[in-house]
Amino acid sequence: MDGTWAIGEHVLLRGWAAKSDTPGLNGDDNAYAVSANYDTSKWANAISYAEVGEDFNPEVGFLSRTNYRKVSARLFRRVRPDDLWGLLEMRPHISYTGFWKPGGFQESGFLHIDNHFEFHSGTELHTGINFTKDGVIDAFEIVDGVTVQPGTYDHTEVQLVYFTNQSKPLSFRLRTTVGGRFGGDRVSLAPRIRYRIGETFRSELEFIYNEFDLPVPNGDFTANLARLRLSYSFTPSVQLQALVQYNDNADTIGTNIRFSWLRNANSGLFLVYNEVDERFSGAPATGREFILKFSHIFDLLD
Repeated sequence: MDGTWAIGEHVLLRGWAAKSDTPGLNGDDNAYAVSANYDTSKWANAISYAEVGEDFNPEVGFLSRTNYRKVSARLFRRVRPDDLWGLLEMRPHISYTGFWKPGGFQESGFLHIDNHFEFHSGTELHTGINFTKDGVIDAFEIVDGVTVQPGTYDHTEVQLVYFTNQSKPLSFRLRTTVGGRFGGDRVSLAPRIRYRIGETFRSELEFIYNEFDLPVPNGDFTANLARLRLSYSFTPSVQLQALVQYNDNADTIGTNIRFSWLRNANSGLFLVYNEVDERFSGAPATGREFILKFSHIFDLLD
């Protein structure tokens, strides 16, 4: 069950509640979330709260975490100066997201303080600082042979993001993050290039580089991901999309190809092909699937 309630022109309230019923799971199988947004030409503020029970099991859905309480809030301001350094808009903001286990143990926290500088030329510069918290309950391998031990890790990182004009046929973005992670250090670089031809063809090539230096055996390593997106629109309602990713640590290539023929928003015919190929083993693809889906929206009250 979910619902949305708009109050006036600027306030939006949302909420949902769900319950699963799974044989062998007889504990707390409920989940819910509530949120409030306040949006104007100058402000974009939000607050939300969510809980997911230990035995909530959405087998036909997806959860990135289980058994948690989540709090998030954002205070976001838009400022358009009359005449300052060629700036069109500045967007100072602060946000926080935290996850806790029901017993009170904090699994993660992310406090983000940032300012976006957008120029009349379309160029943007984002400058930010993040205060992070990672609570590790059980030791885990972050990559083969490198184990992160249980504990609470508090760190600070700085980030810098640079955009060229995204409305141009050819555009570039670079995201840089430098700071601590799991008791050590991390440097992350993520350059991205986009190219489009009119409204029919779009492409995006991104490389994500992460260099870690952790205070554990073999803790000096890199983890990289290359991603290519392609999209071609035959008509406004008929589209072919492809996503190919390469993970150098797992030495795997993932491929997703989707053909869509829309009748209206998010409804119509979809044909999807997914494949995961473990390159190092020399074996056939480890995961391969075809999905055919048709959806139609109709108004019961019309």
